[in-house]
Amino acid sequence: MLAFMVSLWAYGPQPAHAADAVSAFRHPGALNTESSLDSVRSRIAQHKSPWASALIEVKRKAQPAGPALTVVDARDRNQDSASRLEAEKAYANALAWRLTGDQTYSRQAIAILNRWADFRGFVGGTDQDRLHAGWMGVLFGEAAEIMRSSPDWTSDDIAAFQAMFRRAFYPQLAVASRWNGNVDLTQIDALMTIAVFNDDKVEFERGLQRLQTRLPAYIYLETDSAIAPIAGDGGNVDVFWFRPTKWVDGLTQETCRDNGHHAQFGLASALHAAEIAWNQGVDVYATHAKRFTSAMELMSRQLLTGDMQGTCGNATATAVVFDTFEVGFNHYHNRLGHALPYTERLIIERVRPHGRSELNIFYESLTHAGPSDTTPVHMGESESAIR
Repeated sequence: MLAFMVSLWAYGPQPAHAADAVSAFRHPGALNTESSLDSVRSRIAQHKSPWASALIEVKRKAQPAGPALTVVDARDRNQDSASRLEAEKAYANALAWRLTGDQTYSRQAIAILNRWADFRGFVGGTDQDRLHAGWMGVLFGEAAEIMRSSPDWTSDDIAAFQAMFRRAFYPQLAVASRWNGNVDLTQIDALMTIAVFNDDKVEFERGLQRLQTRLPAYIYLETDSAIAPIAGDGGNVDVFWFRPTKWVDGLTQETCRDNGHHAQFGLASALHAAEIAWNQGVDVYATHAKRFTSAMELMSRQLLTGDMQGTCGNATATAVVFDTFEVGFNHYHNRLGHALPYTERLIIERVRPHGRSELNIFYESLTHAGPSDTTPVHMGESESAIR
């Protein structure tokens, strides 16, 4: 009992229920917190895995590559991958600065953020714009939330970036996409991330309410009295869920769509939003514990075995695994002690050695790997050459 109480104390004040309003925002307090980043920095200083090796990859991502996008480029070509690359580089540089103290990364992160402070908005007004704003909003929001503690980023520049978010991103994120659930969940992830940076209680609450609505419409439990309807399902839940052949706990709305690709993004975004809520004193995790853990275990089992476990017409699971599951595993296993054997095995065997970091799934093994793996990593010339 004493060990359990010490564990709870280590994570700070315990979150209230989602119905309780956030009284004041904690900073940094989106996906990352001051204490979590300090812990990662300490493990990197001791050359421990997976953090030290993951930082090497983030440093590579932080390096300048080609000419910087201008604001006009971004506005005119907002669907182009180059603008997403700018957002990835901003977050990579922010993490590299925070975890190493190297001012080179601070200067690079601030330069990108200040350049994007002039961004006027997305041009299409489409669901693709909403998705694009979600991807970029998460990355820029996380970068900004970390960099707000840098003495080199002025209060005027911070205010300008907050204004940009209100002008360019809020219109794309405020209304839920009617596409598949991963889009809305990515929007929610971005909206809550930005709301923390902007100290915006209204938008934070909007994100929380949408998360509570979307989760039962995205992750199925056998105890549900009916499949939750959602805007965009066309009134045909079976078709919207891509005609599952077996409804089981943890099935997602996109499990049968593409054997895990979009479902991994949807689950990752949902867990990110729950983690942001937790960091701001709201416990979404507890309300949806069965839903989250069932989805993690089912998807992990499918990815490990290559078998969809009878849930879909296509019996073969995808071979693609992203660098996710760490956020949810850290909460339910490391904080709360729940056994998640398939998730744990997937993380160790597939995610950490081979997981792909793309868009808002961004090196979770660096920021959220739990404290159990403390294997020293050898730092060679390849790492020392990355500055």
